[in-house]
Amino acid sequence: MSNSSKFVWHVLARMRGNSRRAAILFSGRRERARHNRDPLPPGQRPQDILAVLLLTVGIAVVAFDVPTYPWLRSLPGEYRAAFRTFTDIGKADWILVSTGLCCLFLLALDAGRYAFRLRMAIGAVFTYAAFIFYSVAATGLLAIAFKWSLGRARPKLYEEVGPVRFDFLAFDGTFTSFPSGHSTTVAALATALAFIFPAYRWLIIVAGFWLAFSRVMVGAHYPSDVIAGTLLGMTFTFFTVRAMARRRIGFHLSSSGKIVPNMNVLSAKACVRAVWQVLRGQRGADRVEAEAPAADTTERTSA
Repeated sequence: MSNSSKFVWHVLARMRGNSRRAAILFSGRRERARHNRDPLPPGQRPQDILAVLLLTVGIAVVAFDVPTYPWLRSLPGEYRAAFRTFTDIGKADWILVSTGLCCLFLLALDAGRYAFRLRMAIGAVFTYAAFIFYSVAATGLLAIAFKWSLGRARPKLYEEVGPVRFDFLAFDGTFTSFPSGHSTTVAALATALAFIFPAYRWLIIVAGFWLAFSRVMVGAHYPSDVIAGTLLGMTFTFFTVRAMARRRIGFHLSSSGKIVPNMNVLSAKACVRAVWQVLRGQRGADRVEAEAPAADTTERTSA
């Protein structure tokens, strides 16, 4: 067997071992989750979220979808061109590729030999990257299922069929408007980042809003499509992070019931400092093993 083949098999074996250890670590969290089964507060229950979905999407369909297309046509072309420059940030492919490769790379590391701060950084980055990957991938699949099943006509068919034409199971790309896949991805990513970086929550929310709204401005979706996609991404990601917090995987529930990341500001700074020092060669990456006490070879003479 060549050296390259040996290396590949060694990496795959290490990834398999790390995956098995992670599964064993997370499997012990089920019992802890049973003790955190507090009832959801009003506004977070599934029936409440469904009510918000029906209310907001219904209002958007009646009040906003009809005048949106004529309003967009009345705007200067520069508006649409400006929003086209960043609307594709809402695509899921770059998010899934970056977080997926990050998880695979960290799985291939022999993390057990690194110092404590480096192991903490590796564990946190892997957990949060996997969380983002799962949220974006799962909500994206749900959005695709709804799109192709409901078959709502896109705004470019407004003059032909109007804003509320549905052709169920049409399997036609021009009938895949509801919900907006870009908005679903943006909402899932923004919600995940808002929980990971709570200090930047409002900045993330505002940026996510403009990314989702850009789908309306470029004429790809109606407002109700964007609202439905946003609620889908937010809701799924919220319940995902809550399930993780109940098991203390990346997050935990505070005494007041808030979801808080396990990696606080101080520990995050310490981990970043440790990684930076290793990269600059100011400290070693491997853990320091405690040395065994040297044997006393001095012979005692009897009195």
